[in-house]
Amino acid sequence: MTDVFAAGGTSCLDNVLYKNEVTILGIGNVILRDEGFGVRVAEYLDKHYEFPESVQIVDGGTLGIELTQYVTGTEKLLVIDSINGGAEPGTTFRFHNDDVMEHFQDKLSAHEVGIQDVLGLLTVTGHKIPDVVVIGAQPYDVEAGVELSEGMLQLLPQMVEQALTELKNWGIVPRKREKVDDMDYNKVAEDFSSVR
Repeated sequence: MTDVFAAGGTSCLDNVLYKNEVTILGIGNVILRDEGFGVRVAEYLDKHYEFPESVQIVDGGTLGIELTQYVTGTEKLLVIDSINGGAEPGTTFRFHNDDVMEHFQDKLSAHEVGIQDVLGLLTVTGHKIPDVVVIGAQPYDVEAGVELSEGMLQLLPQMVEQALTELKNWGIVPRKREKVDDMDYNKVAEDFSSVR
């Protein structure tokens, strides 16, 4: 187990690499179709909008406790995820502050356990994030593949708007980029498999 306290009793978390006022964190496994929804929404935001320097967008993928270095010191954390809430596919969810930990309490996927651990660690070390919002949707398809299902693709604009609304509530209004290149997720997958 890694000790989070440095010599002299100060927390290693005080010297984090990435410290921003607002963090947008997309999490999920992008090679299991809708499981990667949170990452795809974060990618869309990054590609289509310019954010102030106080905002960072993080592709958290399936990272667990390693996410601590990206979120420590942030004042406002927006997590976007594919959420298994036991509901009909396409159902959207929003959790805020205490509801977030309650939601992640019985989750079994690695990245959801990871978020719970990160938020718990930050709380017990005196680095609790003051404002945490989790948004997402119940997946349609979590089989192998890099493209979102048709249903989840249709939800993407709605989730982007929800994210922008949450950010606006925090006083963050990004500027829309004028020129945007499309990303071909099939090409990304082919490139990834040729590297292995």
